[in-house]
Amino acid sequence: MAKILNALMLANVGKWDRVLRVILGITLLSLVLTGQTDWGWLGSYPLLTGLFAVSPLYAILGINTHRRSRT
Repeated sequence: MAKILNALMLANVGKWDRVLRVILGITLLSLVLTGQTDWGWLGSYPLLTGLFAVSPLYAILGINTHRRSRT
């Protein structure tokens, strides 16, 4: 169990991936704030994963775009 939690907490989102995620997240959340759609709440996932450089989905799928933590 500790191995799984450790793998989930390693940075696995690279620089440009993070930038795109933050832009996408802010864009989707702005749609909610302007009242255009409720689906924009899905923007919280890319925003948070972009800010923290950790994606649980990437960890599960074994994807790593972060340079320094590649093995």
